[in-house]
Parts: sequence; structure tokens; C-alpha cells
Amino acid sequence: NRIGADIIMALDDVVKTTITGPRIEEAMYRTLRWIDRCIAAHKRPHEQNLFGIVQGGLDPVLRDICVKGLVDRNLPGYAIGGLAGGEDKDSFWRVVAQCTAALPEDKPRYVMGVGYPLDIVVCSALGADMYDCVYPTRTARFGTALIPEGVLKLKHQAMANDTRPIDPTCECTVCKKYSRAYIHCLATKEAMGSILISYHNLYYMMK
Repeated sequence: NRIGADIIMALDDVVKTTITGPRIEEAMYRTLRWIDRCIAAHKRPHEQNLFGIVQGGLDPVLRDICVKGLVDRNLPGYAIGGLAGGEDKDSFWRVVAQCTAALPEDKPRYVMGVGYPLDIVVCSALGADMYDCVYPTRTARFGTALIPEGVLKLKHQAMANDTRPIDPTCECTVCKKYSRAYIHCLATKEAMGSILISYHNLYYMMK
């Protein structure tokens, strides 16, 4: 509340999706108890949006219970949490499809910690509206740029004399101004290379 964030995430109990047994159910019910505490503590509900987080692992019954519990509390928006933790893509997308189908269409549906370009496309098609992920900037710190064909490793020696932009089809400022060779030179020596690649990667993800 003091920071003044537009969106505030409730506390939740997160367990890895690869775990099985009673711990998942325990975490889901704790998450529902905590949303009530967060609602009670929220001092600026008409100025800031408190989102609840759907938990329940890969268990469709637990996910349904959590979704219903959060929707009954009539929150400004809803997040789908506890994914991208090692589960297979089919299981991941199944949970997203289940949750987006049950959450209100007129409120934001936010998939947390996602993701790779393919995940963004699939989850958007399934009805998700919002995402957060370190991938575009973390991969930039290692000198890797995102391009339509996949990834481009700009620290590789093969880039040292390549005068093309990162992506000839990209309209971002970095691709308009700088060559792969120039960014290679920066990325192998100083932080500015990572900054330029981050800018490009974020532009790519938004596009």
C-alpha cells in the first residue's frame, strides 16, 4: 500500500508441480486463507488492485476449488500461479486452459513466471492477458538475442565480423542502429551489450 503499486499480488503458498501428495492440497487451502488476510489488510482497495493467485498444482479438482474460492471473493484480477516449475508442456497448458475458462472474462487473467515466446502465444490463445518472466533479460545477460528462427548467440566468435542487425525484420532501435559485430564486441567486454540485447529481446516479446 505504501509503495503505491497499481497491482498487488496476494501472498500464496507455492509448491513445485512435480511434487505429489497432501502438500499440494495444504498449500492451496493456505493460499485461500491468506487471500482473506490480504483483503483484510488492504487499506486502499479503491486505488490499488489486489490479485489472488490460483494454486493447486496439476490437480484439476484442487485448481477448481481454488478458482471458485477466489472468484467468490470478487477480486479485481486473478493470477495463475505455481506453473513453469518442471512440468511437461501439455500439463502446463491444460492447467492454464482450465483456469482461464473458469475465471471471469472481464477481469485480467495473469499467468505468473511465463515465459518463453511459444508459451506466450499458446497462453494468449487460451485466454490469458498478462505475464511476467525474467527470460528475455536473463538470456540477454548471457549474450543471447531472440529472433524468429529461435536464438542468436552474440558472444560467439562467428558474430565478430557480421555486419547485419540482430534481426533484419525487426524495427527496434537496436536493430536499426547496431550490427551484430558491434554488439558482439560490447557483449564480450561490458554491460552495455547486455542492455542493448535486453532492449531488443523485450521488443521482440512485446511484438
